[in-house]
Amino acid sequence: MKKAGQRRKPSVSKAEKGSPKSEGTDRGERLQKVLAAAGVGSRRQCEELITTGRVEVDGKVVTKLGTKVDPTRQKIRVDGVPVKQPRRVYYMVNKPDGVVCTTRDPSGRPRVIDMVPADRHRLYTIGRLDLHSEGLILVTNDGELTQRLTHPRFGVPKTYVVQVAGTPDREVLAKLKRGIHLAEGVARASRVRVRKRHKQSTILELELCEGKNREIRRMLARIGHKVMRLKRIAVGPVRLGRLAVGHWRPLSAEEIAALRAAAGLTRPQNQKSDKKTTASQSSKKRS
Repeated sequence: MKKAGQRRKPSVSKAEKGSPKSEGTDRGERLQKVLAAAGVGSRRQCEELITTGRVEVDGKVVTKLGTKVDPTRQKIRVDGVPVKQPRRVYYMVNKPDGVVCTTRDPSGRPRVIDMVPADRHRLYTIGRLDLHSEGLILVTNDGELTQRLTHPRFGVPKTYVVQVAGTPDREVLAKLKRGIHLAEGVARASRVRVRKRHKQSTILELELCEGKNREIRRMLARIGHKVMRLKRIAVGPVRLGRLAVGHWRPLSAEEIAALRAAAGLTRPQNQKSDKKTTASQSSKKRS
């Protein structure tokens, strides 16, 4: 006998349990993360909703944590009620020294996410810069793009301007490209060049496709050149430009499209136009 106030669970057969077999889910976002981003509850509360059989994706009950979904193409319901997905937002921030990139800070230090307009949905930074590093940080609520831009498997480069103590020679720069052994493995720069030399310091420009904790500082310390200042100036095709320190701006539609293309989520615009040009040329030849 059902108790008063008890929620009715959707009926589910063994064949329906588990992960939804819908196109595009392999590269989507985890279901519990999508639910939390939509304001359904905390991540832990959303996990409980899934494991107790109260969540449906495309009409099928999902009970497996970690199931990947595409919230833009799939219908998600909790207790039979459709889950509304938040509007995607994308900001660029020029992070100052002394600001943290974490979403929670017990010490109460200023956070990057406090520098952009308040949003009722959860925002987070794409990757991190340590406390004393400066420059370009992207802030969004797009979980799939965040995962693609931060995971080394997708190889999206990040570019930094670094002032180091001393004057590193060609062999030192070659070592950075060959790889420096750190505790968790080898870290290497995909590109490095000298921007300017001073009497007691040098300004380098480095490009990396990974994001290990304090990676650049540790790499340069291992070869005897302490980092005096570190600033990120680009993430993939998006550059910081002249945005003032401590300021933010929304990304343009062109920048968002370029980031998604760099992350392998869409085809680059020039490839699309090239295909159209080729098709029109071939049709002209036939005529």
